[in-house]
Amino acid sequence: MAHKERIGIVGAGRMGANIARRLHDVGYPVTAVYDLRADVASAVATEVGAEPTSSLARVTELSDVIITVVTDDKAMRTIFAQSGDSLLTGANGRLFINCATISPAVHVEVERLAAEHGAQSLEGCMASSIPQAREGTLYLMVGGSKQAFERAQPILEKMSSSLTYVGKAGEAAKVKALVNMVMNINTAGLAEGLGLGEALGLDLTMLREVFSQTGAGSRVLVTDGEDMQNRAHDCYFSAAHAAKDSGIAVALAKEAGLRVPLAQATKEQFDTMVAQGLGELDKSGIAELTFPSRRAREHATA
Repeated sequence: MAHKERIGIVGAGRMGANIARRLHDVGYPVTAVYDLRADVASAVATEVGAEPTSSLARVTELSDVIITVVTDDKAMRTIFAQSGDSLLTGANGRLFINCATISPAVHVEVERLAAEHGAQSLEGCMASSIPQAREGTLYLMVGGSKQAFERAQPILEKMSSSLTYVGKAGEAAKVKALVNMVMNINTAGLAEGLGLGEALGLDLTMLREVFSQTGAGSRVLVTDGEDMQNRAHDCYFSAAHAAKDSGIAVALAKEAGLRVPLAQATKEQFDTMVAQGLGELDKSGIAELTFPSRRAREHATA
């Protein structure tokens, strides 16, 4: 049997933790777990038999392949800093698989920095959620050099049920930004449709069924429609992440000189959720802004 590369995990939140569990279950040695929250890193590390590291450089030391799942561009630049504690320390021969949704330009920047330190970098953009990370059924869009992809492929295949190599660094991140832009628009549109349905006194279960059989049907209707109706907003993909990802898409559109009014309006809706302290609700929580009974209660207590 071929030697399985040692895996380090940076970012042990919902997605990172479940990727660690999945790779551990299929026989990969998960050797290091790092998170800014030491207790979170320790708990996940205990589960998978890894060392909970207090430094990024230690993750690189203990691992052959480092999977990063961090929050945003700033966090990405922090873990790949050119001075101080950094994953780049001793990175020669390592492969970084970066799974967070961040700006395409930052993926390109990280690939350049990794190469300068004798390492490889790959973007593994995820178009799925927490259960799929645990089950190894993610939809992954991958960008980077073909050589890096071929090295990572055995690992990525254990993480995913569908794997698409998009092209050079930054390209998969562009595709992911568009996926999330359209998903978020669909989510906001569904919330408005159901909210208006409630305002008109319609039976929402009936309305969702009609939506499902007509042009109003969507993947979001399947994943979020019932949750919107029932106010079940346990987090699989947070409103805060939706706001960030819509922002990435809007910025790309601006660079391209293209107006995207629906994406802009959707971003503003998710920004409103964050401003109201609802950012950690699932994206289905956008219905809290559109259902008249919920807005009425909010205004009554304001």
